[in-house]
Amino acid sequence: MAGDIIDVKDAEFGEQVLREEGPVLVDFTASWCAPCRAITPALEALATANKGRMKVTRLDIDENQDTAQAYGIRAVPTLLLFKQGRVVGQIVGAQPRQRLESAVEQFLQAP
Repeated sequence: MAGDIIDVKDAEFGEQVLREEGPVLVDFTASWCAPCRAITPALEALATANKGRMKVTRLDIDENQDTAQAYGIRAVPTLLLFKQGRVVGQIVGAQPRQRLESAVEQFLQAP
């Protein structure tokens, strides 16, 4: 676990993401992915800034292939935004910090 980002695995995805009452951002990532590493500081900042408003999780696609396949993850990084167990947003590829912050803010303000 890095900072306020919670590492999740296939076995706990349901509990940590799908059954979560509040909004959840899931970072589908891989250890070999340089763009994934590049956005990690921005995601850590988002997790800390939004603690209590949103849960930020990370799932390694190589170690947790069932969940990655279930959501059709074909590129990393892919960020999926969940509300009440449903995907309500998606960001594919490394994005600038401002773009990530803007997307998360829109996500948190949406009904």
